[in-house]
Amino acid sequence: MPSNIVLVTGVGGELGGKLLVRLGSNPDFERVIGVDTVPPPPRVAARLGRAEFVRADIRNPLIAKIISTARVDTVVHASTTAHPAGPARRGAIKEMNVIGTMRLLAACQRSLLVRKLVVKSTAAVYGTGSRSPAVFDEEAPLRPPSPTGYVADAVEVEGYVRGLQRRRPDIEVTVARFTNLIGPQVDTVTTRYFALPVVPTILGYDARIQLVHSADALSVLELATVADKPGVFNVGGDGVLTLSQAIRRAGRVELPLPKGLLPSIGKVLRGAKVVDFSHDRLQMLQHGLVVDTTRLKREFGYVPRWSTLEAFDDYVQGRGLRPVVDGGAVSESLSRVALAAARRR
Repeated sequence: MPSNIVLVTGVGGELGGKLLVRLGSNPDFERVIGVDTVPPPPRVAARLGRAEFVRADIRNPLIAKIISTARVDTVVHASTTAHPAGPARRGAIKEMNVIGTMRLLAACQRSLLVRKLVVKSTAAVYGTGSRSPAVFDEEAPLRPPSPTGYVADAVEVEGYVRGLQRRRPDIEVTVARFTNLIGPQVDTVTTRYFALPVVPTILGYDARIQLVHSADALSVLELATVADKPGVFNVGGDGVLTLSQAIRRAGRVELPLPKGLLPSIGKVLRGAKVVDFSHDRLQMLQHGLVVDTTRLKREFGYVPRWSTLEAFDDYVQGRGLRPVVDGGAVSESLSRVALAAARRR
């Protein structure tokens, strides 16, 4: 049964806002409503078309009234945050992730008209460590790196979603576990990290990273809304990059540091409001994370258009990142040093 009236959360963000625009331009929907505590970015708001924005907080029980009054039949929950881009109040994000999801799902459960739920999640729910498998599939256990971190929120959110499925088996649920999101206009901890002139890494480790282009993430959420694609799906581009390869491609300078120093560096960067280095993020920098996307391609029916390498290069080019150190100047300096050494000999 096709969706008719859609509600999208988190439209104040880049991904949620663009999804609202994309769905609003689809004539098959009678109505598309976007909710958030802040409006979509100006460049997104200018293209809303038939879509509507309602300033609402999903932590407020009034979200149930919006869903029932508008006779919503499909809910896309895109407001969850696993890795905030910059320093943020932990309590506020946890409330939005956990309390907001509880209120939203309670509203879905009470409304007999809701028949489909699409949830944006993160592949970080698998956790990462020295004993982790090389590649995670959707059946892997969920083990957040920290019991109180942002990834733990995502694990808790997925637990609430499973609870809703038990209570309302008539609702079709799609959970998309995205790897690190990247793109020219994406502001995440990943994009900020690789934009640092000097990029701190953990000495002795070269983690593998897997990325998903924001355009692919948008297409996956749109397809899950338009068509019936129930299930849990890993979403990531083909291939991987090592951390050192990505840093070189971005033209940054790598600074390997002993593991014990990274928390101190993280505090400095958080204090300068540059990037948020949470415990979850440090674990990712040490061990990396790669997922199997076979189910996405075979059952969901979507093949990412951007590989990990292509997505990263598009981010570098779109951001206009230039090498911190001029390669030509370095080569010339090395040549001079070599010539001087030869003359001394």
